[in-house]
Amino acid sequence: MGHGDYERLTPQAIDQVWVRLKAGEAAKPTARALGLCTGTVRAYLIRCGGIRPDPRRRAADRLSLADREEISRGLAAGESIRAIAARVGRAPSTVSREVNANGGRRGYRAVRADQRAWARATRPKVCKLAKDPRLRAIVEDKLTQRWSPQQIAGWLKRTYPQDPRMQVSHESIYRALYVQPRGALNKELTRYLRTGRVLRRPKGVRTPDGRGSRPNTVNISARPPEVADRAVPGHWEGDLVFGKGMSPVATLVERKTRYLMLVALPRGDHRADAVAHALADAVTTLPKSLAKTLTWDLGHEMAQHQQFTIATGVQVYFCDPKSPWQRGSNENTNGLLRQYLPRRLDFRTLTQTDFDAIAAELNNRPRQTLGFKTPSESLAEALR
Repeated sequence: MGHGDYERLTPQAIDQVWVRLKAGEAAKPTARALGLCTGTVRAYLIRCGGIRPDPRRRAADRLSLADREEISRGLAAGESIRAIAARVGRAPSTVSREVNANGGRRGYRAVRADQRAWARATRPKVCKLAKDPRLRAIVEDKLTQRWSPQQIAGWLKRTYPQDPRMQVSHESIYRALYVQPRGALNKELTRYLRTGRVLRRPKGVRTPDGRGSRPNTVNISARPPEVADRAVPGHWEGDLVFGKGMSPVATLVERKTRYLMLVALPRGDHRADAVAHALADAVTTLPKSLAKTLTWDLGHEMAQHQQFTIATGVQVYFCDPKSPWQRGSNENTNGLLRQYLPRRLDFRTLTQTDFDAIAAELNNRPRQTLGFKTPSESLAEALR
């Protein structure tokens, strides 16, 4: 079957596709489960941008198929337009326009007239971003700075609290990017989104992927209560993020403010002693009030955690096996980092200055969890 030969999806199949996508299933297994061609399902999703189209509804004041069938029967019986209009409860002018627009007395067919009416009714409503050049320019500028639609929507609401014209929902921004209403956002702006996808896709459930235990570790359950409730700054979560050829960078995220530090590992060395040394050098640059604890996953790279604690005074706590979600702030930030540090990039080609610039840009992006303040703003407030 060629690309131009995709079968047409039935309404029932379309319903099942959206049910499965909402549950987190990808297009290929969805197509396989429904007995459909994968290309058919994917082509349909690309056409609608991965966003389910609003269901079509007939306005209450429009002629229905039953009305048109009554008109057709009246015409066949030779009745006058006025008599037909009285029977269907419409103005004679309405019935007259309907008949003249669809073949006249001799050529009028109810089903064909109804299909033409549906086709004319698909004109899309002009979206807010298409109508307001100033708002559109702001949204486009923030997208090129790699802000997410949710960050943009939250920032607009915070910046223009008394001006609804300068506010737009994140869903409207996604629709303008993926559904492409006339005069709205350029589809090329999707490359600035974290995923870079050409269509929107619901998130599926991720299976935790932890690692085995390490000797002499202190479990996360032993952390002080102030760490869990994010009451004060100074408690960090950490991990390694890898690029091409297993080239790593260490990520440290402060739990209260989501402030990020990136730590280059010389020559891409992620052996335990090299990681402990690099992290210690970074942490000892912090004020003592910002260096209290570190939570890490159960990985080989932190086997020298005791040497790190001796050098910094920072106690390291380890997550339970297969529970990376226990350092969720770090996991989320690592996902955001993939916009800047894709897996195909060799991180050994970057310097600490490069990593600092990336961290600075992320620290100046608003976060929903911070009430759309930036991590830099939140850290400054916490220190005051």
